[in-house]
Amino acid sequence: MKHPVALGLVLTLLGAAACGDTPEPPSRPLPPDPEPPVVTPPRFDVVERGEDQPGGDTSIARSGPTAFTQAAANLSLARRAEFFVGESVFEADWVPAPGAQPERDGLGPVFHSVSCLACHLGNGRGRPPEENEVADTLLVRLSVPGAGPHGEPVPEPTYGDQLQPRGVRQVPAEGQVRMTWKDLHGTFADGEPYTLREPQLELTNLAHGPMAPDTRTSARVAQPMVGLGLLAAIPNETLVEWSDPDDTNEDGVSGRVNRVWNQRLGHVTLGRFGWKANQPDLEHQNAAAFLGDLGLTTSLFPQENCTGAQAACQSAPNGGPPEVSERQRLALDFYSHTIAVPTRDGVDAPQVLQGKGIFHRVGCAKCHRPSVTTGTLEGYPELSGQLIWPYTDLLLHDLGEGLADGREDFLATGREWRTAPLWGLGRTQAVSGHTRLLHDGRARTPLEAILWHDGEARPAKEAVRALPKAEREALLAFLGSL
Repeated sequence: MKHPVALGLVLTLLGAAACGDTPEPPSRPLPPDPEPPVVTPPRFDVVERGEDQPGGDTSIARSGPTAFTQAAANLSLARRAEFFVGESVFEADWVPAPGAQPERDGLGPVFHSVSCLACHLGNGRGRPPEENEVADTLLVRLSVPGAGPHGEPVPEPTYGDQLQPRGVRQVPAEGQVRMTWKDLHGTFADGEPYTLREPQLELTNLAHGPMAPDTRTSARVAQPMVGLGLLAAIPNETLVEWSDPDDTNEDGVSGRVNRVWNQRLGHVTLGRFGWKANQPDLEHQNAAAFLGDLGLTTSLFPQENCTGAQAACQSAPNGGPPEVSERQRLALDFYSHTIAVPTRDGVDAPQVLQGKGIFHRVGCAKCHRPSVTTGTLEGYPELSGQLIWPYTDLLLHDLGEGLADGREDFLATGREWRTAPLWGLGRTQAVSGHTRLLHDGRARTPLEAILWHDGEARPAKEAVRALPKAEREALLAFLGSL
């Protein structure tokens, strides 16, 4: 027989449990607060995957004057044959109509050069004219205040949207371009002096009288041709994601996309090519160059580049509608898409790696974004899904009054320029025979180009001015390795 006191205690405890009066469990010490995660700052003074092949699988090992003339390494044999067809169009000298070879006539009536190659020597960059030299690989855009029906600049009424220094037969050249230079002196923080050269543009021998008094001019040198198809393959969504027009992250950089008229599609699309990102794709870039530089019509731009004030230009014979056949146009487009970016040398050199770290530290990489993976570009599987290192965001940035041309272009203001890609920078001398940089070629070296930056880029420029000489040299070693 169970003890009555023990039984009562058990019943009492069971009753308490049934009524929800459960005794609290013995207290346990709380676990310690988790340690905050250790944030390791990114290192930029090391070699990263793919840096030696800035064009991904399209990259090709080539140096010297022909470094920018090679086909993408991953083109098939058949596709490589199409590359050479396009190259022949690029290098062809066009002649006035009627010509002995109808497939190569139609030049002008007013024009800048006789071939694409004449401006893009070795597929490299143009340069400004020296003192008393007539411009050759530099052109001058013209416009008057206002915007056209699609937001484009309004051409100067008499001379159009570009001054043409040559004419066929009895058609007079519109005028000539010359530059004089003004020296601007400054010093680095360590006291070393430097000199920048500011261009003064002169338009002379104007064939049809003075221009409109409010004409805006903008000198432009030809840009390198390498890697353009890879830039075309960067998704629009990526560029929009990179843009920060209101500087919401408060880093002082407010890059934004340009929105431009797409003639082929008949509506506004994102711009990415040209000095102000005023062309939506390479098809438009090439067709605009055919018309603006060579006076050749295409299916995209079928009207001759004569204004109403130029009677001789209007009455000159043409090469038929259009002067550039569709076969030629498409071949040039393919060629422009598939020119290879050369591989880099010395990416692991200590001074180069030091300079790379400085490039990031001073803020250059905020606009000159080092790398991105391309999306899918229709018709170009070789360019799709590639990790590339172009050092650009393709966005518009305010670079200050010193570089301003005062000429709007769709959404681009007179102080804004598209971030120029830096890949191939170190090969400029070998390919082009000079080292001139920026939109009008005023900078004689990469360091001068940096010192011209202002506006959004002013903090980065001042950080470079404050560097000791050894670090400036390391930065230049890095840029020279690109």
